Amino acid sequence: MNLHITTTTTDDARPWRWLAILAAVTYAPALAFYYVGEEAIFPISSIEMWSSGDWFTHTLYGGNERHNPLFNWLMIPFASLAGWQYMLSVARALTIGATLASAAVLGGLVWRLLRDRALAWFAALSFLTLADIALYRGWLAYVDPLFSLFTFGAIATLWLACAEERPAWLAAAAASLTCAFMAKALTAYVFYATAVFVFLFTRTGRRVLLSPASLAWHALAIAAPIAWLYAVPGNVGQGSRMFAEIVAKLWPSSWLAYAGHLVAYPAETLLRAAPVVPLALFIAWRQRAVLAPEPALRIAAAIAFLCFLPYWIAPGSGARYLLPLYPVAAFAAALVLWRAGSVVVAQCQHWIASMLVVKVMAVTLIFPWYQSHYRGENYAIAAQDIIVRSAGYPLYGNDVSSAGLSVIGYIDALRYPAPPIVQPPTQFESGFIIAHEPSSALGRVYKRYRLAADDVYLMCKGAACDVAP
Repeated sequence: MNLHITTTTTDDARPWRWLAILAAVTYAPALAFYYVGEEAIFPISSIEMWSSGDWFTHTLYGGNERHNPLFNWLMIPFASLAGWQYMLSVARALTIGATLASAAVLGGLVWRLLRDRALAWFAALSFLTLADIALYRGWLAYVDPLFSLFTFGAIATLWLACAEERPAWLAAAAASLTCAFMAKALTAYVFYATAVFVFLFTRTGRRVLLSPASLAWHALAIAAPIAWLYAVPGNVGQGSRMFAEIVAKLWPSSWLAYAGHLVAYPAETLLRAAPVVPLALFIAWRQRAVLAPEPALRIAAAIAFLCFLPYWIAPGSGARYLLPLYPVAAFAAALVLWRAGSVVVAQCQHWIASMLVVKVMAVTLIFPWYQSHYRGENYAIAAQDIIVRSAGYPLYGNDVSSAGLSVIGYIDALRYPAPPIVQPPTQFESGFIIAHEPSSALGRVYKRYRLAADDVYLMCKGAACDVAP
C-alpha cells in the first residue's frame, strides 16, 4: 500500500466550521453539572495530593490507589488557582478540553493528509457529535478523554511520520504515548502497536518504522513506563495491578452472558457512534461498487477494526475503553460520507444538526432536571448537612460508592483548607464516619441519607453521638 498524500478539491469549509464551533460550545453547560457516577475520584485524589505535598502517589481517602497521576498533575495547579471549591468544574474543563483537542488533532491530521479544509472540519465535527462523546463521555470528569487524546495523538503523529516520511514526527508520537500511559494505563501501547502493525504493510511506513531514528524513539517510549513502574518510590505493585486488571477482563463470568456480550457489544458500539458511523457503514455497503478505495480510508478502517476486535472478544470490556478509537472511526466515517457525493453530505448535515439539537436539549433541560429532581443536587445538600452536623468532631470516610464519593468530594471542597477526609483509624474514641453500609465496628447509625437509589450512612462514635440529629 502506498501512503502518498492525496490532494483534493476543497469545498466551502464555512458551514462545517461554524457547526463545529457550535458543537464545541454545547459542552460548556456541563461545567455546572453536579457530580455524575464516580467523577469524584480524581478531584478527591487531587486535593489529597495537594494537601499532602506528595504529587507522585495517587491516593483516595489516604490510601495508595497505584494509579498514574497525569490527570492529577493537570488538575492541581488549575484548582489551586481557581479555588478548590471549583475542583469538579476544573476536572470537567480538562476533560472537555481534551475532547476538543482530540477533534483538533483529527482535523489537523485530515488536513495534512488530504489537504481538504472542508473535510477536515467535517471530520472534527463528526467526532464531536458522536452520541457517546456529545452526550456523556466527552464531558464526564473521568480520565478517559485525556487518555484518548494522547493515545490518538500518538497514532496521528505516527501516521504523519509514515505518510510524510519524516521520522521526526515519531518524537511527538513517543511523547504522546508516554503521556497516555501516565494518564491511565498500558493499553495505550496496545492501541499504538496495532497502528504500527498496520503501517508496516505500507512501503513508506516500513521505511520509516525500521529506521534507526524510529527504533531509538520507540525504545525511549518503552523505557518510560518501565522507569515509572520500577524506579519511582511508591510504585511497587502498580505494574502487577495494571496487568491483573487487564487479565480479569479476559474471562467470562458465565458463557451465556459472554454470548450475549458478543451479540450486544457491536450493536451498542454502533449506537454510541451515531449518527455518522452507522450512516457511513450503510453508505459503504450500499455504494461499495462506486466508492473509490484510498489509502487513508483503508488505514483508518484497519486500525479501528483491529483495535475494536480484542474489546469485542474480551468478556469484561466496556464502552469507555473504546474512547481512543472514536477519532479514528470518525476519520473513516467522514471520508466515506464525503466521497459518497453531495446528496449524502447534505443528509449528514441534517443528521448532525439533529444531534446538536438533542445535545442542546439534554444539557440545558433534561440533565439539569434529572440532577435537581433525582440524583446530583442531593449529593451537595447531603454534604452540607454532614459538615454542619459533624462540626467540631473528627470526620472520616470509607464509602467508595458513586454516591459516597460524590458526597465526600463536596465535603473536601467545601471544608478546604481543612484536611481532606481519610479512612477511619482502627481505634478512635469519638467522631463521625461516612459509610456505604452500617457496621457495628464503625459505631451506630447517626443519620441515613437516601440519595436516589443509593444510601449513604453517617455513623457516629462516642461523644459525637450526643449531637442532636
